[in-house]
Amino acid sequence: MPSIVDGRITLRGGIDAVFGPVVSRRTYANLAYLFVSFPLTMLYWSLFGFGMIFGTLLSVALVGIAILALMLAVVRALAALERQLVNALLAVSLETPDDVTNRSGVGGRLRGYVDAASTWRGFGFLLLKIFLGIIGVMLAYGVVQGVTLISAVVRRPFDVSFGEVNGEPVTWTVETLPETALAVGVGTILVLLTLHLANGFGYVAERMALALLGEPTEESTAD
Repeated sequence: MPSIVDGRITLRGGIDAVFGPVVSRRTYANLAYLFVSFPLTMLYWSLFGFGMIFGTLLSVALVGIAILALMLAVVRALAALERQLVNALLAVSLETPDDVTNRSGVGGRLRGYVDAASTWRGFGFLLLKIFLGIIGVMLAYGVVQGVTLISAVVRRPFDVSFGEVNGEPVTWTVETLPETALAVGVGTILVLLTLHLANGFGYVAERMALALLGEPTEESTAD
């Protein structure tokens, strides 16, 4: 955070506020978490889609009931995986919820899953995470594009691709020194903006995890 002296933000504090995320390991951990969210949520939605559709269609038979029951166990297993990812990559440490009532037999165990609030909170987190995944892909793309623009300083001339519009590629050929300076400036701003956004959405992911995946450990609460 910028340091304030006599009501004024110091130069060092301002520099730290702008460029601090570049040298912070937390920034790249947040970015990694957001980026891996996309393939994981694609897997989650595929499993949920298959389970819910076939489980509902076959619910008149025992196999449909079995599929729907299995989905409860899958939800809890994926929520446990998400807790491990959160503990490893984000700035929180969560404990596994202990709200499943112990009952004998398979039916009793399934009823414990249904009664446990953590089952449904975990399901909500898994569904909401798709938005974090989309944001993660966009942020990763922004970092790659920004670094590509900055690299113009050492590999000019070269073409920068910005995708396609109406089937036509959108490119920028960096050749002259002024174009190189512009590319480096735009790339630097893009990278800085992306890294700040990664920290912001990383914080959002932490709040989501705290609300839906479990309670913070005593160590993280003390911190």
